[in-house]
Amino acid sequence: MVKKGNLYMLLLILFFFLLAAFEAADIVFPEMIHSIKIVSYITLTIYIASTFIIFFLLKEYDKKADEFQKNQKKMENIFDTLDVAIWSHDMKNDSLLITPGIEKLYGYKMENFYEDTNLWKEVIYPEDLYVLEDRGQKLAMGQPVTSQYRIIRPDGEVRWIQDRGIPTIDQKGDFVDFNSVLFDITDRKESEGLYQSLVEMSPDIIAVVYNGKIEYINEAGCKLIGADCQAEVIGQSAKNFVSSQITDLIKSRVFSTDKLETERFLFEFQVRRTDGESIEVEMAARTILYEGRFAVQVVGRDITQRKKSEQTIKFMAYYDTLTGLPNRNQFRYHLNEILHHQENKTHAVIFLDLDRFKIINDTKGHTVGDIILQKVAARLENAVQNEGLVSRQGGDEFIILLEDSEKENASRVAKRILNEFSTPFEVYSDEFYVTPSIGISIYPTDGTDEEALIKNADTAMYQAKDHGKNTYQFYSNNLDGISTWKMKLENWLRRALEQEQMTLHYQPQFDLRTGQIVGVEALIRWTHPEYGYIAPAEFIPLAEETGLIVPLGKWILRRAFEQRKAWKDAGYEDFPIAVNVSVRQFQDENILPFISEMIEEVGLEASYLELEITESLMQNLDNSTIILNQLKDLGVQLSVDDFGTGYSSLSYLKHLPIDKIKIDKSFVDDIISHSNKGMMVKTIIDMGMNLKFSVIAEGIETEEQVKFLTRNACQIGQGYYYSEPLSAEKFEEFLLKGNVPAQLE
Repeated sequence: MVKKGNLYMLLLILFFFLLAAFEAADIVFPEMIHSIKIVSYITLTIYIASTFIIFFLLKEYDKKADEFQKNQKKMENIFDTLDVAIWSHDMKNDSLLITPGIEKLYGYKMENFYEDTNLWKEVIYPEDLYVLEDRGQKLAMGQPVTSQYRIIRPDGEVRWIQDRGIPTIDQKGDFVDFNSVLFDITDRKESEGLYQSLVEMSPDIIAVVYNGKIEYINEAGCKLIGADCQAEVIGQSAKNFVSSQITDLIKSRVFSTDKLETERFLFEFQVRRTDGESIEVEMAARTILYEGRFAVQVVGRDITQRKKSEQTIKFMAYYDTLTGLPNRNQFRYHLNEILHHQENKTHAVIFLDLDRFKIINDTKGHTVGDIILQKVAARLENAVQNEGLVSRQGGDEFIILLEDSEKENASRVAKRILNEFSTPFEVYSDEFYVTPSIGISIYPTDGTDEEALIKNADTAMYQAKDHGKNTYQFYSNNLDGISTWKMKLENWLRRALEQEQMTLHYQPQFDLRTGQIVGVEALIRWTHPEYGYIAPAEFIPLAEETGLIVPLGKWILRRAFEQRKAWKDAGYEDFPIAVNVSVRQFQDENILPFISEMIEEVGLEASYLELEITESLMQNLDNSTIILNQLKDLGVQLSVDDFGTGYSSLSYLKHLPIDKIKIDKSFVDDIISHSNKGMMVKTIIDMGMNLKFSVIAEGIETEEQVKFLTRNACQIGQGYYYSEPLSAEKFEEFLLKGNVPAQLE
């Protein structure tokens, strides 16, 4: 084919060639050629003009053809991008036209569809074949129809197809032409399916509200409001379940012109269930397009339990759960408010402690003790009436604030309280006489802030105890002595563990014959940063009385056991570490789990731990036997401390899982000072041997005592004769010397 540029050049060359030929002929045949030239010029001009017109038309045609090809290519690219295929079937000529996009949609070659025009039906997912019947009926009536169905591709993949079919019916009513546009909508359908699944399976309520009516609600929402199915709810007014104030508020916020397009709002309100009950709901709301209309979508959850928990936590933060009275936090807050807003008035703070209540709690158990505390709270409120705030500080301590109260009125209230306690408390048909010791401080005389007022009322309460209990005392600057010292000591003791003022010292126990260390006893030591050394005999009874012995005892146990683990890791493996355990600790229900967990956490065998118990534990033998046997099952060693000074019975001892008995120092002292010359010690040693116990003598201070004990077959001894209690560092130095005291070398 001659190109357009070449054709143009060829015509020009032909034109100039003819001109040259005519000019040459004109020289030879001038007359004849002149006539021919005229005709030829006219003909040639018409020819050239026609040629140029044809050339121009061809050029425009080629330009349009190029544009058509470009547009066609664009359309093909668009179809490829959209996963679109076009199916056109001329029924009269039975001719079929299919675009290449069909291959991408169905996974089959295009010629497969020409060979089998029913192939598009044959690959439809079996469960979706039902759409063909409805589709065929509408097409036969000349109605366009849009169908959605799944197909199975040759590789087994299932895809969603949207098929828009457009029939052509002629004037006779014959089906003459059919066109269909097919889209792959798998991604959209899967997204819709996932969204629907999330909505329906969501544990939260999801609903759509339009014009005040519920257009959609999921199953969780139905359950939340107590409906059996969605049909019971859809179409109902939202005001049937939520107050009009709430619906109006949500509407005004969500459709506000000031909000961002996708902004959501959070609300908390009550919803009325179909059974009449109300629940607390937390809900988020925003606008969405729903079926072409702007509606409100809400997503919420039942927070009734959370609200109850919050109320419970708030109650626990400010109220005592046992008595229902305001607690320490609430009292201090209230007192500060009164002092801030009524600073020109006189107020009284009454601090009250129950006398001998700990004895009842220890002997009868916490259940009885708790009931008594509840009855005490009721009597205190009855005595105070509406004159002040009654609170429980903890344990058996109560504190009362009398607003706008002079000293005389505080005295009258204190007397009413004492009168309320004049009759016994009855619990499970038993009567318990409980009396209070009361201390009173007056604002502003005895303090201008809550800390000083409470502290001084507490000090006055200790003074009341010193005056025989069951009485009241006003605070005075002259109050000093035992009560003040005990108060200070208790306050110090509470802070001692937190501030690491406590340490352990270790006193070795020796085989009296070989001099080898066979054990070590952990002993608590307290050095106050200001007062200095405080003897165990001074603070241990107070710890018992206040209950602080429980956390203190746990600290001693863990610190001692961790130290024994460190010594074992250093190579000293031959002896256990002994720790004293009080009756009060045994009454703690968590003692056994604590020891078990401690042994596991420290990573040391239980046989390295020896617990020294006192004979007073035998007063509650049944409970003690159970705990001792459980400890023995763990592998812990057990010994009876201060043997001979308590309430032991030989008939009890022989049935208990005891490993050792420890002769009290007072009996060891008798070896050299008493007229019996150690007969009691000899008796205890003989008894221990008969019961197959190891016998330890403590408090050995002289060589004479050692010889007597050895002569009478006592196996183990400890005391200042061998070594004073040593710090951990000095005890390690002692071990490095060879475990033999200088007296036996």
